[in-house]
Amino acid sequence: MSFDGLFTRAIAAELNQQLANGRIGKISQPYPNEVVLTIRAHRHNFPLLLSAHPSYARIQITQIPFKNPIVPTNFTMSLRKYLEGAKLLNIEQLANDRVLFLNFATRNELGDELPLQLSIEIMGRYSNIILIDQTTQKIIDTIKHIGPGQNRYRTLLPGANYIQPPQQAKINPFNDNDKQYQHLVADYPNREVLAQKLQQVYQGFAKEHALYFADQLHRTDQAMADNWQATLKQVNHPAPSIVKNEDQRQVFFTFLAFPTKNVLHQTATLSEILDLYYQQKANHDRVQQLAGQLISLIRNQLHKNQKKVKKLQQTLVASNHADQYRIKGELLTTYLNQVRRGMTSIELKNYYDNQKMLHITLSPNLTPSKNAQKYFKKYQKLKKAVIFVNEQLAKAQEEIAYLEEIQSEIELAEPEDLPEIKLELQQQGYLKNQKKAKKNKPRQSTSQPTVFYSSDKTKISVGKNNFQNDRLTLKTASKNDIWLHAKNVPGSHVIIHKSDPTQQTLLEAANLAAYFSKSRQSATVPVDYVMVKRIRKPNGARPGFVIYEGQKTLFVTPEPELIKKLAIKPNS
Repeated sequence: MSFDGLFTRAIAAELNQQLANGRIGKISQPYPNEVVLTIRAHRHNFPLLLSAHPSYARIQITQIPFKNPIVPTNFTMSLRKYLEGAKLLNIEQLANDRVLFLNFATRNELGDELPLQLSIEIMGRYSNIILIDQTTQKIIDTIKHIGPGQNRYRTLLPGANYIQPPQQAKINPFNDNDKQYQHLVADYPNREVLAQKLQQVYQGFAKEHALYFADQLHRTDQAMADNWQATLKQVNHPAPSIVKNEDQRQVFFTFLAFPTKNVLHQTATLSEILDLYYQQKANHDRVQQLAGQLISLIRNQLHKNQKKVKKLQQTLVASNHADQYRIKGELLTTYLNQVRRGMTSIELKNYYDNQKMLHITLSPNLTPSKNAQKYFKKYQKLKKAVIFVNEQLAKAQEEIAYLEEIQSEIELAEPEDLPEIKLELQQQGYLKNQKKAKKNKPRQSTSQPTVFYSSDKTKISVGKNNFQNDRLTLKTASKNDIWLHAKNVPGSHVIIHKSDPTQQTLLEAANLAAYFSKSRQSATVPVDYVMVKRIRKPNGARPGFVIYEGQKTLFVTPEPELIKKLAIKPNS
């Protein structure tokens, strides 16, 4: 990860410019490890995200909408009590470490000045957000409570003394008066080795940034000290971008001006590049985390049904020999006079196979007639079994298709879509129904389809789960609207809210249908489209299942960049 000490310094400089002297309005905690402070500065509201997520810890202004939980956490209540209306004085960095202090000025209940500090420590699984009373250096609250049993040196609990994270025995690159980098370049001319030594000697260097510094130190167009200082000064004049390294395998975000050939995306601010980098990645992992139980359930049910299909297919193969029992029974009946009680077997001419001799096993304790009846009974039993097995096979295959649909929905879901997916699984009997909610508990709001807009500003709606698909297609859409769906694979219902869309709009909607389907990674995806009035839902069908006729088919290649453009609401 490239959110190192250098990037932390760069984002601190950017945030100071945007937020210094602003006042806190709203405070929310959309997820267990993340807080959003809405700060009013320069006549604008800036949603400042503080994340102590083990994998995505960061600080930034975000434009990604977060849903405010109905019931606030204890940490949220502490922040609201002390920080609502507080003035943000500045943001300071601890040395060149991944620790930032947000300094606030506010007043207590008596009207006395109360200097507060909000510390965000961006340290992987040790990341934390801590509210500190600067007068007493006591901890007011933390987003993660760390007791003495977890860390003897540093207790992070309300009321404990605040102790800064332990300092590393490394040099702050911005205070290197001895110019240690010059000795490193002389001793380690190899680029990769020099980068490793820069990481070992200097504080706050991620691997990618250390390699960049090594390249700058090896330049000969100007003095080494000038190259070093010019590179450090980029923290105040960043080039926010997402970059691929030389082997084109690893993608990372940075504030440094990497060569254009390596740059995938550029934005105006560091916060925007973080939004671009984390939006899909963090959202996907958050869904996987929140839906862990559902994912495990679906995986187990799929495995169970796939095994069932395999066994049923084996039974069908065995049942293909049923006619052999009928033939043997008929031959025994035809040549009954040649069969004697006590015989263990007999060979008879098979008039179904050019009079070839057929070996027939007999039960010596049965009469010739009973032996023939025994073969007829076996034939009837297998014949009935084939009908039953085919019925069970169809049910198992239908269930697999349904489970794959749910699996695809979870893969494409937003966190707010998960409650409806869980409810559907409860209604279908895969999960036990939860106990009835108490009367005073807030009711879960209904999730809505995602809205996109085509190039000519036509509204396009995309259902993200089966309940949304049913509501969108069967209740919300007009009869003359256009319905689209990826052909023969699990995916979203897509509605163009227009009866005669342009070909461009049709192609863009088809791209949405392909992207929000199981075939999103495919090169070419067939997408059916038809008027909504030709869609119907069979009685007793599962949620999201419909049938249609009179459709036409488009072939498209899913384009993530196009999807992003279509998500932007056009100006009226």
